[in-house]
Amino acid sequence: MSTATLPAAEATEAPHILVVDDDARLRALLQRFLSDQGFRVTGAADAGAARHALAGFAFDLMVLDVMMPGESGLELVESLRREGHDVPVIMLTARGSPDDRIAGLEAGVDDYLGKPFDPRELALRIRTILRRAAPPPAEVTTGPVQLGARWFDPQRQELRGPEGIIRLTGGEAALLGALAARPNDVLSREDIAAALGTPEAGERAIDVQVTRLRRKIEPDPREPRFIQTVRHKGYVLRPGV
Repeated sequence: MSTATLPAAEATEAPHILVVDDDARLRALLQRFLSDQGFRVTGAADAGAARHALAGFAFDLMVLDVMMPGESGLELVESLRREGHDVPVIMLTARGSPDDRIAGLEAGVDDYLGKPFDPRELALRIRTILRRAAPPPAEVTTGPVQLGARWFDPQRQELRGPEGIIRLTGGEAALLGALAARPNDVLSREDIAAALGTPEAGERAIDVQVTRLRRKIEPDPREPRFIQTVRHKGYVLRPGV
C-alpha cells in the first residue's frame, strides 16, 4: 500500500520538501537530516504516495529516487510534467551514466545526485535550486521580453501566451531568465551553467535544457527564431515579434 508521512499543518516560511524513496531507512535518515537543516519534510514510499502528498500540499521541491517498485521515479516525473506540475525535482540514482542523466533532464528533472551521496551535498543542491527558483529581488528592473506571441516576465519568471500561462520548470524559468537578462548577448554554456547555479553541468545537459525550452517558446523548434545557437560560442536570445 502507498504510504506518505504527512506533517501537521503549521504556519511557517520554511521550504517544504517531499522525499520519495522506497528505502525506509534512507527516507527516514533524509527526513531527519533535512528537518535539522531547517526544512519542512514529507516522506513518501512510492509514486502513489507521492501523488497523494502532492494533491494535499504545495511543495517547494521533491527529492525522488529513480528506482522504485511499480512506477519509477523517471516515469513519475514525466507524468507530472504532462499534468502541469512544475515542482523542482532532484533525482537520486545509483545509475549515474551520462545517458541516464540526460534522460532525466529530458523528462523534466532539475538536478541529479548519484548514490551514495553526502546529505550535506543534497542540502546544498536543494538550496541552490530553491534560490534560483525564487522571485528576483524587488529592485530588479528587467522588463517583460516579447517572444513572438508570447511574453516572458523575468520578475515573475512567468511565460504567457494567447493560451494563458505556459508552465515552466524551475530549470527552464532560470534558463530563460538568464538569457532574458542579456538579450542579444551570446552566453557560453559555462555562463549559462553558472547563472543556473549548476557550474558542474556539462555542455550536453545545457543543450537538453535549451531544447526543452525551445519547444515551449518557438513556433518551430527545429528552426529557432528566439533562442539561437552561435556556433562554437553558445546561445543568444533574440526577442521580437
